[in-house]
Amino acid sequence: MNITILMGIALGFGMTFFGIMQGGDINNFVEIASLSIVLGGTIGAVIASYPMEDLKKIPTLIKLALRKSENNYMEQVHEIVEMANVARKNGILALEDRLDDIKDPFVKNGIMLIMDGTDPELVKSMLETQAYFTDERLISMFETASSCAPAFGMVGTLIGLINMLKNLTGDMDSIGPSMSTALITTFYGVIFANLIFNPIAKQLAAKNAEEMLCKDIIIEGILSIQDGENPRVIEDKLKAFIAASDLEDAKKKSAEPAEDAA
Repeated sequence: MNITILMGIALGFGMTFFGIMQGGDINNFVEIASLSIVLGGTIGAVIASYPMEDLKKIPTLIKLALRKSENNYMEQVHEIVEMANVARKNGILALEDRLDDIKDPFVKNGIMLIMDGTDPELVKSMLETQAYFTDERLISMFETASSCAPAFGMVGTLIGLINMLKNLTGDMDSIGPSMSTALITTFYGVIFANLIFNPIAKQLAAKNAEEMLCKDIIIEGILSIQDGENPRVIEDKLKAFIAASDLEDAKKKSAEPAEDAA
């Protein structure tokens, strides 16, 4: 479980609640009509903007945003270097004996392509085509929701103001509650956009970037094996993809099983 997104959302709502309680009553901020305008309008706009095939993936994307990142770049580098050693000593076809041990289907497919003698440019093109982790169009669904929520908050505010102005010649005591309702809708729109929809979109984008980096490492490693490069050169080349801080974290993760075993 990705604890940071839950901590951030909880902290944001908690501090907002704390601020409300310092100067007022929480019941003043509960308005079903305003909530229906913001959520109903936002959900409607997202549904209208994307095909049903994409909309069905929303629950999976939310689970993905909440899931802890499991990418271990160094583990991937070590696996590729091991295969490079085998290929350099016994030839690329010797990698056939290792296919059953390869868990990642993306890596296995790449190894099978170079074993078949596929042209390097075609190997690169095919693997890059398969490398999409989360389509950016899917991530944009939450970005769309993030931008629509404040807009529908403003719609609710306009509705409240119109109702207020209609009553200016009538019951003056209704002006205050009407104005309050109008402003609450904007409040809901800002909260939903910045504490729910936008964080989910950011988490998905970050996970997509991590997975694409992992795929880039695999593609470069497989092409280097096909070129018959020295395994030590391949290792240095692949480590260059990883930022220094990430490299240290990856080394620690790789060392954890050995420490536990000891």
